[in-house]
Amino acid sequence: MTTALFTHPACLGHDTSRRHPESPARLRAVLDALSGGAFSALQRREAPRASRDELALIHPPAFIDAVMRAIPAEGHSALDPDTIVSPGSGEAALRAAGAVVAAVDAVMAGEAANAFCAVRPPGHHAEPARAMGFCLFNNVAVGAARARRRGCARVAVVDFDVHHGNGTQAAFEADAGFFYASTHQGNFYPGTGYPDETGVGNIVNVPLDAGTGSVPFRAAYDRTIFPALATFQPEFLLISAGFDAHRADPLAQLMVEESDFAWVTERLLDIAADHAGGRVVSTLEGGYDLSALAASAAVHVAALMRH
Repeated sequence: MTTALFTHPACLGHDTSRRHPESPARLRAVLDALSGGAFSALQRREAPRASRDELALIHPPAFIDAVMRAIPAEGHSALDPDTIVSPGSGEAALRAAGAVVAAVDAVMAGEAANAFCAVRPPGHHAEPARAMGFCLFNNVAVGAARARRRGCARVAVVDFDVHHGNGTQAAFEADAGFFYASTHQGNFYPGTGYPDETGVGNIVNVPLDAGTGSVPFRAAYDRTIFPALATFQPEFLLISAGFDAHRADPLAQLMVEESDFAWVTERLLDIAADHAGGRVVSTLEGGYDLSALAASAAVHVAALMRH
């Protein structure tokens, strides 16, 4: 078995307007980075659309319908000041969530050792009944709920995006069968992710100061997140793989290196091997410097392929 790559051309059709940082160029940069010979063994798959019932594992049906009705027939529309949609956004959002559902199914069926979903729009800011922060539906939370539906009693999401995944936390915080852990820049958008936000003992937040780099980032995992994750003993692990903690990213200041993304991926895979039969699905979240995003995604996927 090898690593599966789920993506779809529709994810390039989500036009957020000319100056918006969450642009189609992000996904093109990632796919270009994964097109070389080092990634020839990837099992490349087309992402299906998420069904309404699959989205409803996290999102109320009325919210799903409201998002889809808000997609304009032409031009752009704003779901919030940061979250812009265009005629292709609905299809892109369904394919993005559908990629994670299909990836979970493929890994559960033993068709792939693990998977990476190269999709957009991202998802981790989308709360059960609120689209925000560039996100329409919470792709990773929907995938985690799918793993639960497929029989995994304990499902974890670890999120190393520079922004706190408030939406994933909101979806999980009252359900002890889910676990959510996040490193993120503190006192920063979206204003959540403080250490005292612990849910029912299943939420672990480690905010980091702006300007800190590799040492605090790795310490957060070694001292706090990895032990908590191992104690939870996940039967399936999902990763919210945002690469905007990179030192080159224009939207944040955590100063992380590509080698840190490779390191955290390897360590998460080790924990998944110990507790989850190696079952891991990762999905793209943020990352807004195209060169840093491409290089970081490449080392992340290379680590997945080594396991």
